[in-house]
Amino acid sequence: MKFSFFAKFYKYYFKVKRTEINELLKTTEAGHKINVKGWVRTKRGSKNVSFIALNDGSTINNIQVVVEMNEENDKLLERIHTGAALSVDGMLIESAGSGQRVEVQATKLEILGEANPNEYPLQPKKHSLEFLREKAHLRYRTSTFSAIGRIRHAMIFAIHKFFNDRGFYNVHSPIITGSDAEGAGEMFQVTTLDLENMPKNPDGKIDFSRDFFGKAANLTVSGQLEAELAALALSKVYTFGPTFRAENSNTTRHLAEFWMIEPEMAFYDINDDMDLAEDMLKYVIDYALEHCMDDLLFLSKRLEEEEKNKKADERSMELIEKLRFVLDNPFERITYTEAIDILKNSNHNKKKKFQYLIEDWGADLQSEHERYLVEKHFKKPVILTNYPKDIKAFYMKQNDDGKTVRAMDVLFPQIGEIIGGSQREEVYSKLADRMAEMHIPEESMWWYLETRKFGTVPHAGFGLGFERLMLFITGMGNIRDVIPFPRTPQNLEF
Repeated sequence: MKFSFFAKFYKYYFKVKRTEINELLKTTEAGHKINVKGWVRTKRGSKNVSFIALNDGSTINNIQVVVEMNEENDKLLERIHTGAALSVDGMLIESAGSGQRVEVQATKLEILGEANPNEYPLQPKKHSLEFLREKAHLRYRTSTFSAIGRIRHAMIFAIHKFFNDRGFYNVHSPIITGSDAEGAGEMFQVTTLDLENMPKNPDGKIDFSRDFFGKAANLTVSGQLEAELAALALSKVYTFGPTFRAENSNTTRHLAEFWMIEPEMAFYDINDDMDLAEDMLKYVIDYALEHCMDDLLFLSKRLEEEEKNKKADERSMELIEKLRFVLDNPFERITYTEAIDILKNSNHNKKKKFQYLIEDWGADLQSEHERYLVEKHFKKPVILTNYPKDIKAFYMKQNDDGKTVRAMDVLFPQIGEIIGGSQREEVYSKLADRMAEMHIPEESMWWYLETRKFGTVPHAGFGLGFERLMLFITGMGNIRDVIPFPRTPQNLEF
């Protein structure tokens, strides 16, 4: 009994606590006992010694575990393969090999979870991104997706910190809505009605009065309208939440479920809106460079390797260089009309190198046009303003010319539009007339209109698609690879 008591006492009070690998790799002193836990990336060795590369997700870098061969270790090592989870007790020592400053001289190995090499799909070889999307439940185990996961967290934190430090209040806008913020109509319906026995009105249409909410309901496409309501009391607010679009698109830039950052500010005009957008983008990119450099360098090398067989003019800008390009250049601000003139008179347009030729004022700019302005003409990020009202949403502030609205889009290299925003229309009559023109029913938007009756003020805001930002910062080419579990047409596996 005494032995059992002292054994338990020793186990719980003298056991070496786990240290995360990022902390071990930063330590300045070797020669002390440590415990490290993680998953095996690779295992190699000889007759006398084995080397295990262990990773716990705290850093892109592995720590090398050195295991001396003996009868006990031989039996354990036969069961240790890529993907297995280990607990390792040992001494942290200076590494004799190149590539790492310290390594772990193992004194005790414990297998926490085995991974059968005949079944585990992520063996140490190159896997295509398409294959890894089919293994989304495991792809965080790879260096690429663990790097993306850490950067995604850092960007979420940076965005919240940016707004918090500037006196903004975070607002949780509803996910289920009875309105369509964009007027696009591409929304997912939410219902509790029996799909095999839908109640009908005398005219044969579905009787939504018998549904859960007593009316038709959808998943939101934007938190903007509700954020506006909060801004007209709290002055500066932002939402950061999931949004949904039932658009049957399989491009590399579209998801059915994605995350949006949408600030709304009372007493702001279009110029204030542009200033905030530029400040925010530069802040989060600077944060990434300061806090995620190891992951960014890994992704930069990955991108370089991926594009090595492309022609020089087809390759992407080096990732770190591209991020600094945004930081080092003030954003060029031009009107839509000026942009159309530049594009229409460009050699690219005259020689018909654009897929969509620019012929007349009023054209809805495509990504190729936006990138031309940024990458070829100005060679810096661009903010376009004063778009034709016919290609923009109903809530945007109308200019006195009767043709344009105070919209602004921020354009980035290799992405095109990354932010879309505007000064909002605060005049009741103008907003009501515009809604009627666009066939947006007042009865479902009475609450939005009513804010223009009681203490209305100039106000503005914008939307940033978080996954678009992640594409830019990571250099990845497909939006499905910067969100943990992508939702796309015919894809709801995980």
